[in-house]
Amino acid sequence: MSDTLPNPPSDDEGHLVTEGEPVPTPREKPMGFLDHLEELRWTLIKCAIVFAIFVTAIAYRLDDASTLLNWPLEKVRPEFPHMKMEIVTNSPMSVFTVIIDICLIGGIVLSLPFWIYFLGRFISPALNDKELRVIVPTGLSAFALFLGGAGFGYYLLTPNTIRVAFELNEMLGYTVMWTADKYYSLLMWMVLGMGAAFEFPLLVVLAVYMGLIEVATLRKYRRHAIVVMFIIAAVVTPTPDPFNQCLFALPLIVLYEIAILVASRITARRNVRG
Repeated sequence: MSDTLPNPPSDDEGHLVTEGEPVPTPREKPMGFLDHLEELRWTLIKCAIVFAIFVTAIAYRLDDASTLLNWPLEKVRPEFPHMKMEIVTNSPMSVFTVIIDICLIGGIVLSLPFWIYFLGRFISPALNDKELRVIVPTGLSAFALFLGGAGFGYYLLTPNTIRVAFELNEMLGYTVMWTADKYYSLLMWMVLGMGAAFEFPLLVVLAVYMGLIEVATLRKYRRHAIVVMFIIAAVVTPTPDPFNQCLFALPLIVLYEIAILVASRITARRNVRG
């Protein structure tokens, strides 16, 4: 009779497993450093291919894309019927800058959901089950918040900025002759900038979820956060009028309060479990 005791059951990584407990299986075979680099390379290639497809499609329908991007300007133009207004180019190469701006705006916005999906696929093997449950709603929330911010910048903030500029030019008796590249740069800044700014509450919620900050701290420094938002609005908005600055800051303040509520629920659920 052998005196050796049977080895306790363990998983593939050598961790002990109690009797009756299912042995966990890895989601993916272990990969070396070079394998991870190769996977990252293909992820970036897929992102670039998607971006190139959308840029090509926009370039093919450039007239329709230009009409869509000119909507904030055309919305405000009828309010100033006595004011002459033209968009011009002031150099032979300006039109190429305009085309690049149009393709970049559309390509980034349309490619964003695919980029989030490819990035999620790349990092998912390194996440545990708890983190995997978070990544899908986080990706969807990031996309929804970006679209909300981009829509806010396109439908509300940009037309109001143009309206203020028209009113000031009309008051001073100036003829508005904006260069096309300046207009599209303004639009890209408003749309993409507001889309990025709307990601702020998601970062706050993730920081609370990861234990980097407490909800009590967010509430304690609420007034400081509001002041910072107005300072950012004063720096980011292209016009110095307080109306546009408030229009920029108020959505961020509302989203900050929503982030506090969501973070409070996350903290309460964690305390109940824990």
